[in-house]
Order: sequence, then structure tokens, then C-alpha cells
Amino acid sequence: MIPINIRSFRQKVARTKKGLRAFLTRLEKNPPKGLHKTIDEIDKQIWLETDCLTCGNCCKKMTPTFTVSDIKRISNHFEMTPAEFKEKWLMFDKKDKDWQNKKQPCQFLNLEDNKCSIYAIRPIDCSGFPHLTKQKTVEYIHIHQQNLEYCPATYRMVERIKEVVSGANKK
Repeated sequence: MIPINIRSFRQKVARTKKGLRAFLTRLEKNPPKGLHKTIDEIDKQIWLETDCLTCGNCCKKMTPTFTVSDIKRISNHFEMTPAEFKEKWLMFDKKDKDWQNKKQPCQFLNLEDNKCSIYAIRPIDCSGFPHLTKQKTVEYIHIHQQNLEYCPATYRMVERIKEVVSGANKK
């Protein structure tokens, strides 16, 4: 696995995110045959080369959505009521109608080693992040457009998809 250099990642994103987002928009409108299979193959490669613990950007710059079951499970762990847990750490986003962290970085992230202090009971949204291989890929392109700015694995996946799709179009 390759350690992630956040500074160089941010610079690369700043230079290329507009083009990658435009590519994803085109992909959403006209997905090639076998796109999900291609993404499954790319996903395996991505995780062989991505060391999330050298990054932690998702926990530093984003917030998960907490479901009702997440709130019950995590508040129980802290021996709090769901109401106490929400009052202490969460806010309700009226626009998205979701419970989210009040602040970033996430209160459960250990900044020294980028490890989650509640990893075993973390929110479902965290356990599925960065959602690279959702079954209906085209329905998640808007999520990839957002995440490529924060997640090196998503960024690399989009780069690889672009390489594969561009290569197939040249044949």
C-alpha cells in the first residue's frame, strides 16, 4: 500500500476535479456496457494500493449520516439515551433531513493514527464509505462526484474508469 500525501492529493484534485466531474456526468448520461463489472475490477486494485489510515480525510472533512439504528447502537455503547447522544454530538440537517456530526473532524477520530474509536459500531454510512461498488453505479455517480474531492480511493477509481472508458473508445 502507498501512503497518501494529502497535500499532493489536494493539489491534484484542484487541477483535475472539474474535468473528472464532467467525465462522470457524461458517464451517467451514457454508461458503457459492463460498467459495474469494470468498477468491481478497479475496486479490487484500488484497495491493494490505498492506505486509508495515512489519510483519514473522510473523517476530517466530511460527516456521515447517522441512521436511527446507528444512534441507538452508539448511544447505548456510551450508556446514553439517543436524545443525550444527539444533543452532545449531532445536529439535524433540515435540508437533507439527516442526523450529522456537529463538527469536523469527527469526534470519534483519533487524529494521531487516523483510527476510529468506535470502529466496531461506527455508522453504516462510514462502514460503506466510499461507496465505490454500489449495485446501481449510475445512481451513485453524484456521490462519486462529491467524494473524489475528499477521498483518494474515489479519485483514483474515477481516474481508472476514465482510462478504461477512453481506451475502449479509441479501439
